[in-house]
Amino acid sequence: MKYTRALYLVMMALVGLPLMAQITTKQEVLNADSIINDFDSRPAFGIYKDTYFVGGTALNTKPTEFNSDVKFQISFRHRLTKSILPFHSHLFLQYSQKAIWNVFEESLPFHDLNFNPGIGVQNLVVHNGKLVGNATIMLEHESNGRDGEASRSWNKVTFGYAAVIDPRLEVYGKTWIPIIDGQQNKDILKYCGIFQTGAQFISSNRRWVADVTFVKRQGWNLNFNTILNVGFRFSKRDNQYLMLHFYDGYGENLLDYNKYHCRLRIGILIRPNFFSDF
Repeated sequence: MKYTRALYLVMMALVGLPLMAQITTKQEVLNADSIINDFDSRPAFGIYKDTYFVGGTALNTKPTEFNSDVKFQISFRHRLTKSILPFHSHLFLQYSQKAIWNVFEESLPFHDLNFNPGIGVQNLVVHNGKLVGNATIMLEHESNGRDGEASRSWNKVTFGYAAVIDPRLEVYGKTWIPIIDGQQNKDILKYCGIFQTGAQFISSNRRWVADVTFVKRQGWNLNFNTILNVGFRFSKRDNQYLMLHFYDGYGENLLDYNKYHCRLRIGILIRPNFFSDF
């Protein structure tokens, strides 16, 4: 029963909601209906992907004001319906925004802003009274809001699944059907990929978190963009972490989607109590 409750708590946080207010008692038996009903009773608004503010520099060349920067992201989601769609699914909106900020250059210009709204359907996968997975289908748009030669834009129909292997470990995968409408980024799949996979880990005392993501670029060779995060939680009473963020590959931002970056940054991370969406 303890293992069942642990999986339940993990999956509730996985979809970006706060930790449950009251722990299920030993006498209660979890089933699909009770899990879905509890999910529907929770606040509809919450964190979607990691929200962070980190700064750092390039690792593959001498640091300068032109290859050192600040990177930050905000991300949230809102559930539009309760689980009334087929298979107890629900409809939700998400919005993520990422920025590359050249704070070491004169006048502190923003290098690029990337906007990523989306609407999707999510289904909590329940098996034998346990939440064991989280499946999503989503229509996403991503662009940098610029025109002319600096314009970058594409759309995706994405299919994702996250599986809880253990209360401390989640593995996930996501692929997409691209709809490329940007005239300046027709070859974006060569750099921003065709699918991604990864894992997230939480220590037993919930003070340490780590995740790794591999984004497979187009082609048959082993060409991946790699994203690695390690965070240390300041206090068990909040969800703020000291974060180490490593990026190696292409597509870190849309303006420079076809330029190679290898950068290490450090800063502040805010995330759900357990797993973050991907």
